[in-house]
Amino acid sequence: MSKALTLKRSYLPGDFAIWIVIYVELLTFGLFFVGYAFSRRLNVQMFNDSQLFLNKTAGFIDTLILITSSYFIVKAIQRIKNSKENDIHISSDVASKWLLATMVFGGIFLINKLLEFSAIFSQGFSLSTNTFFMFYLLLTMFHFMHVLLGTIIIFTIRQKVKILGYSSTDYTGMETGAVYWHLVDLLWIVLFALIYIMR
Repeated sequence: MSKALTLKRSYLPGDFAIWIVIYVELLTFGLFFVGYAFSRRLNVQMFNDSQLFLNKTAGFIDTLILITSSYFIVKAIQRIKNSKENDIHISSDVASKWLLATMVFGGIFLINKLLEFSAIFSQGFSLSTNTFFMFYLLLTMFHFMHVLLGTIIIFTIRQKVKILGYSSTDYTGMETGAVYWHLVDLLWIVLFALIYIMR
């Protein structure tokens, strides 16, 4: 096999352990999604009526925020991956800024969700209101915790980037964090379509 073909060999980015985490997370959220779809089928009108109280615009903005933040973390990895030994200081500085942007967007998402939760609770809705709001609050709050954890992970990665802890030959830790962040992004896209849009 030629060297070029060897370099082009596909592989799973990040640590193998993160893919086990991804599998468990997808299975967990998948069960929630199936439960939601099944419950909705039993009482479509109640789900549609309850859905009208959600802020679709805020949900769409949250979607754009997470997709954009995923782009930022990819740019950070690309910068380190393509860095040279003689420009690692500059590359790490640029990557650090991309990661900061990712964290800021993650923070904006969290603030938006807190505002949305506040609006929902102020209207008197809670977990016990009906099945729709039970799923809505459980799923969005569970996802909220994942975004919070992802933001903390990116903060940790950024701290290592700032001390030149990654290079063009050693960036697995960054990929591991990015894979988790993309999972959070993907889950939100499905969650938004399922709870905010589908009727």
